[in-house]
Amino acid sequence: MPELLSGKTALILGVANRWSLAYAIARAFKREGANLILTYQGDRQKLTVEELGAELGASQVLACDVSQDSELDNLATTLKEQKTVLNAVVHSIAFANREDLNNSYLQTPRAGYALAQDVSSYSLVAVARATAPLMAPKEEGGGSIMTLTFLGSVRVVQNYNVMGVAKAALEAGVRYLASDLGPSNIRVNAISAGVVKTASARAIKGLSKVLEATPIAPLRRNTAPAEVADTAVFLASDLGRGVTGNIIYVDASFHVMGLASE
Repeated sequence: MPELLSGKTALILGVANRWSLAYAIARAFKREGANLILTYQGDRQKLTVEELGAELGASQVLACDVSQDSELDNLATTLKEQKTVLNAVVHSIAFANREDLNNSYLQTPRAGYALAQDVSSYSLVAVARATAPLMAPKEEGGGSIMTLTFLGSVRVVQNYNVMGVAKAALEAGVRYLASDLGPSNIRVNAISAGVVKTASARAIKGLSKVLEATPIAPLRRNTAPAEVADTAVFLASDLGRGVTGNIIYVDASFHVMGLASE
C-alpha cells in the first residue's frame, strides 16, 4: 500500500501528550511517510513534546506560542532559513479559562471571551499567515491547512459555553481563509471531531454524560482518535486536493441526530 504522504513535510501545532488528537494525527502522518515538525508552547511543554517527537521520529521540535506574534515570526524565519517547504499544517490548539467553561455563557467576562477567541480562533489566522509563504508553489501542489473543531460551534453543548462561540468563529475563519488562500492552491479545512477523552476535553464538566449520549449516533458508538487522524491524512494528501473551506464531521454522524429513538 503506498504511503499517502511520502515526500511531504507537515508542521503540527498542538501535540501536548499521547492522548491529544494532534498526537494521533502525527502518528498517522508518520505512518504515511510524512516528515514531521512539531511545536511546543513554553518550557513546561518542551521536554514532553521533545520526547514525543523522538518517539515519532520528528525531524524538529520548535518553540511556538501562537498567542505571541514574535514566536510565530521566529518559527517562520527558522523554517525559511532552513529552506523548509511545507505541504501540510495542523492547527490543534484551543484554550479557555476553566471557570468560563463551567459558568453559563451569560457570565462570560470580557477578558475570558477575548482569551478564548485569541487562542482558539484568531491563532489559526496568525498561523496561516506565518506558514502560507512556506508552502509548496501552486504548480507543485500548494498545501493543506487544517484545524480541529467541535459540534458546540453550531449546537448548544452543556458546559462548552465560550468555547462553542470561539469554535463558531474558527469555522467562519476557515471559510474566509479558504477563499484568501485558494489562488495559491492552499486548502483550508476543519475536522469536527466527536467527543474523545483528551486532556482538554476533561476540562468540560459533565463530559461522561456526553459520552453516554453519543452512542445514539447512526454508528452507535463514540469516535476513535484514529478516525480523526485518518481524515487528517486524507486532507493533507493529494486525495483531498479538491476539498477546501469545509467542516468535515468525524463523529459517527452524531451531528445529524435530533431526538433519540432509543
